Amino acid sequence: MRHYQQQRKQHDLIQSMSRKGNCLDNAVMESFFGTLKSECFHGEKFRSVDELEKTVKEYIHYYNHERIKIKLKGLTPVQYRNQSLKSA
Repeated sequence: MRHYQQQRKQHDLIQSMSRKGNCLDNAVMESFFGTLKSECFHGEKFRSVDELEKTVKEYIHYYNHERIKIKLKGLTPVQYRNQSLKSA
């Protein structure tokens, strides 16, 4: 998108994608968005943008503070990060 590219250059921002259609550096976020869609949005209908925003905020809190992950040794992301900080 031409306007985006001009704004990016004007503000000295570096493009995160290496080339069109190749966004390996965005894999973590792409994975999160896939999980968000499947666990939070699938089959849901939102009556307003405010309702959608509230749902996303609640899900992000749940994801970080309550949802355990096997890859994180059965801890939530916050618990895992806190444990890592204590041992450093």
